[in-house]
Amino acid sequence: MKKGTLKQILLITDGCSNKGEDPSAVAALASQQGITVNVIGILEDDQSEDPTGLQEVEDIAMSGGGVSQIVFKQALSQTVQTVTKQAMTQTLQGVVNQELKQILGPKESLEELPPEQRGEVMEVVEDLGETCDLEVLVLVDTSASMHNKLPTVQESLIDLSVSMNARIGRNRFAIYSFPGKKKDIDKVFDWSPRLESISSVFPKLTSGGITPTGPALKEAMYQFGKKSLKRSFLRRDESNIEEAGY
Repeated sequence: MKKGTLKQILLITDGCSNKGEDPSAVAALASQQGITVNVIGILEDDQSEDPTGLQEVEDIAMSGGGVSQIVFKQALSQTVQTVTKQAMTQTLQGVVNQELKQILGPKESLEELPPEQRGEVMEVVEDLGETCDLEVLVLVDTSASMHNKLPTVQESLIDLSVSMNARIGRNRFAIYSFPGKKKDIDKVFDWSPRLESISSVFPKLTSGGITPTGPALKEAMYQFGKKSLKRSFLRRDESNIEEAGY
């Protein structure tokens, strides 16, 4: 089985979108492009769950082929790691299932294998989870109500970076916030294997305004394409330099 790169958008929000297109429809589009959309909804410590926000969090993740969790602020760090790893396993199981269908026929799936064989396949999934490359674009809601939650979000993302870097596979993270000052999203931190240095940029984030979750997700999705385009340009430049004999 070829080792590819898993691509995820991790949306961290505390409310309902209130501007632009339906975020679930955009998440479905991202999923078709091979990008999993995971969503974490943050509640205030004294807040009872808002059924509207709760439903939207679930709908976006379901449409995006990802995992959703509603959590209180203090449980955010553990949840960010759990959701990211859960979604990796879920995606890899889907890939393995497709491979099994090609080998054993369309009616075969992981669940229908005898226990011993299923165990062997799950070992392959675990191994892939350790060795595959991972790209996570974190999309942080910075609307007004998120202001006091941003320090916790920062800590959680640093913990995620440390945890994921214990794997063998390569990791790349980027962080964008929404709403942007002039656009739907603003770049907070460009693609990098580690997030420890975000402590210098995160405190500068300003919060306020509306929650355009759909448009923000669409822009986030485009960032994966831009990155691979940039890499192909760099590779082409390098080969041109080599051909020129520099």
